[in-house]
Amino acid sequence: MKQVISCAFAAIMVSSAPIAVSAAPYGFQTEAINNTEFEVIPRARRDVDGYWCAAADFARRGLGAGWQDRIYVLRGYGPSVTTGRKTAVQFTTRSPANVDQQSSITVGFKAGESMTVQGANGLCSRRQIFE
Repeated sequence: MKQVISCAFAAIMVSSAPIAVSAAPYGFQTEAINNTEFEVIPRARRDVDGYWCAAADFARRGLGAGWQDRIYVLRGYGPSVTTGRKTAVQFTTRSPANVDQQSSITVGFKAGESMTVQGANGLCSRRQIFE
């Protein structure tokens, strides 16, 4: 009987613990850097649309951004400062200082590129040709 109670208590404790990692859609992970900056880290997919989709999801759910709020690229491809993984892209919900602001139309990520949360979320439903 003691084992049953111990197992039940352990299950309750595990299920009530907060999740530290945000599992973004389509095989990406998001990690907060601070209140406005975050990283999108690939796990399976590495396509540009997937990064923007994960950024929109985190901005909306994790930071409470509105659909018309903008997401900016803070830093393009580089090492993750939160996980140590080799590749991550940093985003922010605030306009980064000292970089040209532009809408995202390039392949890849350049500091200052931006998209609305709604626009980035729209990339979640685009079908990938090379999966």
